[in-house]
Amino acid sequence: MTAPRVNYAHVAPHTYKALLGLEKAMGESSLEKSLHELVKIRASQLNSCAYCIDKHTSDAIALGETPRRMFALSAWHETPFFTDRERAALLWTDTLTLLADNGASEAIYRVVARQFDDRELTDLTFAIATINAWNRFGVGFGMQPAE
Repeated sequence: MTAPRVNYAHVAPHTYKALLGLEKAMGESSLEKSLHELVKIRASQLNSCAYCIDKHTSDAIALGETPRRMFALSAWHETPFFTDRERAALLWTDTLTLLADNGASEAIYRVVARQFDDRELTDLTFAIATINAWNRFGVGFGMQPAE
């Protein structure tokens, strides 16, 4: 295992603290904590962020998430293990994380908006944006989960 490339928290503490502030604000989100963790794991899978997958899988299990659902998360659209609300959140996560590939169509937005009110949809979008930011630091600077 190699050491991280840059200790970004040390090099740029002011902007690191700002990102931590956004993460802290997400603690007051209208989203269920378990759903928030599913979103974090799914985005981290799409971004291949091993550090974040490890961290948020552990956090989700601590909240009561089942290993079966965690194992199936990468194929969420092929399994019956997720509620309509969770499926909509995962669809929005996939859509916004892979935004450059296909954009965010009106049809997808309508599917997601049927499951979330305006505040929840805004919080969901902030959650996706935040974990995508963390993933860029994790992958870009080569962070690894502890053994």
